[in-house]
Parts: sequence; C-alpha cells; structure tokens
Amino acid sequence: MFRLLNDLLWFARGVRVFALVGESGSGKSFRAKLVAQKYGIDMLIDDGLLIKAEAILAGKSAKKEQLYMAAVKTALFHEKAHRDEVARALQKNRFKKILIIGTSERMVERICERLQLPHPYKVIKIEEIASHAEIEKAIRSRKVEGKHVIPVPAIEIRRNYPQIFYDSVRVFLQRSIGAPVLTGPKVYEKSVVRPQFSKRGRVAISEEALSQMVVHCVDEYDEKIRIRKVSIRSDTRGYRLTLSIEVPFGTQLTGTIHGLQQYIIDNIERFTGILIEEVNILVDRFAPR
Repeated sequence: MFRLLNDLLWFARGVRVFALVGESGSGKSFRAKLVAQKYGIDMLIDDGLLIKAEAILAGKSAKKEQLYMAAVKTALFHEKAHRDEVARALQKNRFKKILIIGTSERMVERICERLQLPHPYKVIKIEEIASHAEIEKAIRSRKVEGKHVIPVPAIEIRRNYPQIFYDSVRVFLQRSIGAPVLTGPKVYEKSVVRPQFSKRGRVAISEEALSQMVVHCVDEYDEKIRIRKVSIRSDTRGYRLTLSIEVPFGTQLTGTIHGLQQYIIDNIERFTGILIEEVNILVDRFAPR
C-alpha cells in the first residue's frame, strides 16, 4: 500500500524513472549521457551516486570500496545513512526524469524501492544502444584492465575519489534532432577509474553457504515446510535459486509461496549484499498434517 501511495505522489509531480540495464562492464555508464540526452533526463543514479548536471549531488561511489561485496551493497544503497542521504536529495531537487543504471531490472527495482522512487517507466537495454562488438570490447576491457567509468568530469572524481582516478575520456554527442542548425556537437567528459576491488577479482559466495542460508530462511519462515532440493545458478546479473519443497496438506499455496520467495530474497540480500535475481519454488509433494 505504501509503495502504491508513494508511486502516486511521484506521478503527481510528473516524475518518471528510466532504467538502463546490461551486463556488468558492458558500457552502461559510458553511454548513460547518450540516453539522458535522447530522453531529456535531468538526473541519474549510477553505482551509489546521484548525479545532476555532471556533478555529484549526493551518495558515495561503489567504485571506492576495497571489496566486491561492499561495492555491491553500496550500489544497492544497503546502508540506511547512504540511502537516506540520496532520498533527501531527491526530495529537495525538482526534476521530471531520472535514469537508474543497473545490471538487471531486478536491481533497478530494488534501488527504486530503497530510494522510494516509482517503478521504472521505461527500461532500455544496453543491446539497444550499443553493438555486439562494442559490448564485447567493453567487457574485455573490464576483465583484463579492471577499468570502470563514472559519468562525471575528471575534476569531480579527483576531488571526491583521487585514490582511484585513472584517466578521463571526452565524448562528442551530435546535436539532437530538431536543434538549431548553429548548435554544434556537445562535449561530455567521463572519468575512468580503477577500484581496488577490481584488482582482486570478484568475490562470490559459495553454493554451500548460500544453500545453508536458504534452508535457514525457510525454517524461520515456516518450520513445517521441508526443502527437498536447492539448485543455484549465477551470472553477472545475480543469483537464481530453485527450491523443491514439501508443504503440509491444505496449505494456501499462493500466499505461502509468494511470501516465502520475498522472505528469502529480503533476508539474503540484507545480510550478504548479493543480488538475488529470482527465486523459483516448486511444490514437490504434500505431507499429511
């Protein structure tokens, strides 16, 4: 109910959320300004930062974190003080459109929820604005060189995060359709950084540890539910869990399954910072009461 009322309040203000999603390292931050220019977007959120007019308005960058898991938590606004700071800045500033960058729609939804923003109005996938060759090149660069992009000028990064600054790059954007003939291409500067966590590689939680957490969550939610099997898959967008369970005969499945899915997602994300992309629950059998 609160989320619905919150969405209505933002709708009354005429605010719309846009999402740019794609695999980690696929060039989303590099192309964020292209998307912002095309749709006339005022502000953007990228890896824990709230950015307006090429300046960092609030938040902190996930790129400064020493460990990968800490970076994930920062990007998801896991800490209350962090998300409160950004939420207050959003309330104070007048804007009509905001772009949120994430590795998946699930991640963007999570950020919207934590910052009390409405559901995304439009989702743009990196494949819609970059070729396969460009995406592959960006991913190779990320894996080999550990380079990340923050869509603000070098002066902003040198002032806020000098320890991770690496280089800057200028991007020339041609004038928009319908702009005056005398208007030339705009030049935007982006900063290239090398976070500490990128040098150490990605830290992932083991399947055994994650399975144990799932079992614990199910037992806490309803001790009458028994897990028969847990399957785990992971990719750059997060973890996908499939549970085969046994429930007492007569259980109201719809509410129970949905509630259990959300309980598992909320608790694992809260305690680990990893992103749970989906939880599929299959009822394998009914047990007598």
